[in-house]
Amino acid sequence: MAGITVTQAAFSLSDIVKIFPGVRALDRASLEVRPGEVHGLIGENGAGKSTVIKVLAGVCQPDSGTIIVGGQRIASATPAGVHSAGVRFIHQELHLVPHFTVTESVFMGQELHGSLGLARRKMRRLAEAFLRDNLGLDISGNRLIRDLGTAERKLVQVARALIDGAAKAVIFDEPTAPLANEEIEMVMQAIARLKAQGIAILYVSHYLSEITDICDRVTVYRQGRTVGVFDEISDASAGELIYAMIGREISDMFPNKGARATGEGLVVDGLSDGAHFDSVSLTVGKGRILGIAGLIGSGREELIDTIYGLRRKTAGSLRFDGETLQVATAAQAVAQGIVLVPRDRRNDGLVLPMTVAENATLATLEANSRAGLIDARAVGDATTALIDSLDIRPPNVDAVTRLLSGGNQQKVVLARWLAADARVFLFDEPTVGVDVGAKAEIYQLIEDLATKGASVILSSSDPVELLGVCDQIVVMMRGRVAGEVAASDVSVDNLVAAITGAAMVEGFANAR
Repeated sequence: MAGITVTQAAFSLSDIVKIFPGVRALDRASLEVRPGEVHGLIGENGAGKSTVIKVLAGVCQPDSGTIIVGGQRIASATPAGVHSAGVRFIHQELHLVPHFTVTESVFMGQELHGSLGLARRKMRRLAEAFLRDNLGLDISGNRLIRDLGTAERKLVQVARALIDGAAKAVIFDEPTAPLANEEIEMVMQAIARLKAQGIAILYVSHYLSEITDICDRVTVYRQGRTVGVFDEISDASAGELIYAMIGREISDMFPNKGARATGEGLVVDGLSDGAHFDSVSLTVGKGRILGIAGLIGSGREELIDTIYGLRRKTAGSLRFDGETLQVATAAQAVAQGIVLVPRDRRNDGLVLPMTVAENATLATLEANSRAGLIDARAVGDATTALIDSLDIRPPNVDAVTRLLSGGNQQKVVLARWLAADARVFLFDEPTVGVDVGAKAEIYQLIEDLATKGASVILSSSDPVELLGVCDQIVVMMRGRVAGEVAASDVSVDNLVAAITGAAMVEGFANAR
C-alpha cells in the first residue's frame, strides 16, 4: 500500500493491534483518511471495523500501534480528547429523544446561554440555518423528533455532532441502515456538502452500491487486517471489493440449486387485507423458493405479515397440501408450520438480552421441559446441534445475542424455526445489515431448506438477491400482482424495469 504523509491525513491509524480475551480483533490494521474525501471502510462482520472505530474514538485502547489526528500523535486517546481534536461520530442508532424539538436535539448537551438564561431563539435560528445550509434540510426548529421521518432524524443527528463548527473529520457508521430507499439520497447529498467543505468523511457500510457511488477511496479489512486500499473506485469495483473482503468471487455468493422435493405446498388464494393489497394469489410448491419483489408501498411487506397472521385478512384463504389453514394470529401460523424471519430482527425477531440458547429454543420450550421445568441439558444439546448446523459464531450457547453480528443474529432466528420443524418459511429482507460473507451463508441455508422440502417465500428489495436465490419471482405493484417470471428467464435490468412499472417486460406472465 502506498502511504501518505501525516500532513495529508485528517487522521491515521497505523499497525493497530487490539486483543480481547481469546480474540485478536485487530492485527496490525491501518487506516488513513484525507481532508475533503469520502473514504469507505468495508469488511465482513468481525473483520475489525467496529473495533478500529472504538480505538479512534478512545473507547478502547489499542495494545500497540500509532494514532495521529490533525498531524498530532495521540499517545492515549480519550473520547473528550478526540472530540476536541475535531473528530465526530454518527452512529447507526438514532439516540434522540422523541418529545424533544429539533432545536433541543441539535443543541442537547451544548446549549447556548444569554443574560436571561437559555438563548432559545438564537439556538433555533442557528439550528435551522445549519440544517438548511449544510445538510439541505429546510425544517422548523420547533418540530418534534417523533414527527420527523427517519432520514430527517438522521440529519438532525448529524447536525448535533457538527453544530459547534469544529469538526474536521466525521465517521458515519452504517448511516443508511434504518432508511428507506427514497430517504437515502437525502443523507448522500448531506455527505457531499460536508465533503465540499473539506471535511474528511469515513463511511462504513455493508452496502457496496453506496460505497462505489459515494467513496473516493476504500480500505478493506479481513480478519483484523488491512488487506487492501483501493485508490480508484467506480461501479465496476464491486467484484474486486467483494473478493478482497471474503476471498472469493461474487459469482460464488449464490448457491447451486440442487435436486428438490416436490408437492403442492402453500397456496395463497385471493388474499386481501382491505387496505394495502387485494386479491393476491400465489403458489409455492414444496422444495420451491418464491421471490416477492416490489417497491415500498407495493403491498409486499403487508402480504408477508398477513400470511403470518400479524395482519388480519379481509378475504381469501391459505392452503397447504390441500388442507385449509386458519391463520388469524402469529401463534396459529406457527402451530400450523408457518414461520417468519422478520425484516427487523433486533426488534421483532429476538430478545436481545437473552442468550443464544434461550432465543433458539423459545418456540420449543415444551419439548425441552420436564415436569413443567426447563431442562437445561436438553436446551444446551439442542442449541449446540443448531449452532453446529448453522455455523453460528461464536459457537457458544451462553453468548448474549445482542453481542452477535447481524448475520449471526439472523441465524439464531432461523435456528428457532428449524428447531420447531416448520414447513413454510417466510423471509422478509433476510440480509439487510449483514455483510457479504454472511449473505452467502444465509443464501445457502435458504437453499438447504428448499432441498429438504420446505416451501419458501423470500420478500426482498434487492433484485440481484431475488434472481440468485429464487426459482420464481412475483412482482407486486400498488397492492396487486403485476406479473410473474421464472428467475432463470429474466435479467436484472428487466426485473428492475418490472418492479418500477415499465410496460410489457419480456419474460413476464400477464398480471393475474
